[in-house]
Amino acid sequence: MDTISRRSFLKAAGAAAAGLATACDRASRPVTASRTQYSWLNVDEAGFIEPAIARLVPADESGPGALEANVAVYIDLQLAGAWGAGERLYRSGPWQQGKPTQGYQLPFTPAELFRNSMRAITDDVRKTNQVSFAKLTAADQDAYLKALEGGGKDLGGVPSNIFFQSLLEMTIEGFFSDPAYGGNKDMAAWKQIGFPGAYANYYDLVDKHGIEFRRPPMSLAQDASGTIHIHVEPPAQSAAKGR
Repeated sequence: MDTISRRSFLKAAGAAAAGLATACDRASRPVTASRTQYSWLNVDEAGFIEPAIARLVPADESGPGALEANVAVYIDLQLAGAWGAGERLYRSGPWQQGKPTQGYQLPFTPAELFRNSMRAITDDVRKTNQVSFAKLTAADQDAYLKALEGGGKDLGGVPSNIFFQSLLEMTIEGFFSDPAYGGNKDMAAWKQIGFPGAYANYYDLVDKHGIEFRRPPMSLAQDASGTIHIHVEPPAQSAAKGR
């Protein structure tokens, strides 16, 4: 987790913004969650996820960070849905130590991976520091996340670097994906990188060339009034993303 400027991070990660939206599950119920109301995350897990994503993508003068953009809500919905249940993952083994080129080799569903890891992190931080992760200083939180990234810790059967990479990927996805999936609140990330979102057509611009597109971004789930409707399909009917 080398130190980079927020602006550099947004410039690099924003290139994948359009593709990330297609990788997300949808839900069958409207999202009414706030940072204290989740479908899947428990109190201890939220107490880690919220400050962790705030360190991965912090708010600064250029705009909101991951916490303000409701990335925790995005992660919660993904873990509560078909993707979290590993609906399209091969889970029949054999479970052996794989090579990096072989990708994910653990027997856990994404939800199990996150739950096992966060339980181990909660216990480790409290044992070592006598406080929760949320109460560590920003510098200590960064140091702990960097240690996870470096590997070497066993988090309930999950290598710490695997968990860190999963958390980082989910944070980037939630920050840049369509608000229809719970994150990127108010399309803040899109506004920062100038991404227009999901306009259905550009008919009025067909004969205009070399002009700058300056319309505000639009969500896949945005209606004529500007309201964004967030839904998650039942697990059996969703197109869960694979890893």
